[in-house]
Amino acid sequence: MEITQYLTFILGEEIFSLEIARVREVLDYTIITKVPRTPSYLRGVINLRGSVVPVVDLRTTFGMPAGVVSVNTCIIIVETMVDGDPIILGLLADAVQEVLDLDRESIKPAPRIGTKFDTGFIKGMGRQNDRFIIILDIDRVFSSEELGMVQGIRDITEATLSAQPAA
Repeated sequence: MEITQYLTFILGEEIFSLEIARVREVLDYTIITKVPRTPSYLRGVINLRGSVVPVVDLRTTFGMPAGVVSVNTCIIIVETMVDGDPIILGLLADAVQEVLDLDRESIKPAPRIGTKFDTGFIKGMGRQNDRFIIILDIDRVFSSEELGMVQGIRDITEATLSAQPAA
């Protein structure tokens, strides 16, 4: 029996998860610097130990109403791939729950109808007690064009910051 660990997190009323192997770290909510003229799903960038990391609002990406920042709001730092290159990205979540072990047999395919979302980026549905957990395929949540734009914004922001004289 093959068991995989998943980080579970909350968006609205739903429980989502990502393979723990793709998660770098979980940060408390911090100031996000807005970048002008960017898509609504891109909340801005944060400084993570000297690196510029774009932060994406998963609620907006999934067509959910914007959330309210609370003491539980966090930023999940993940690594995803675009055209074979890794991209570090922050995902805004309402709260992180736990690391969950799921065996392959307890994961069912995503339903084709009756869901609020396009299911192409859902790896499957895990089950914990009486609740379903939506397992995301982080490499398919965003299109290559979206990730390319996010990467471009990160590069421009880093270049702008490195060109500024030290205070």
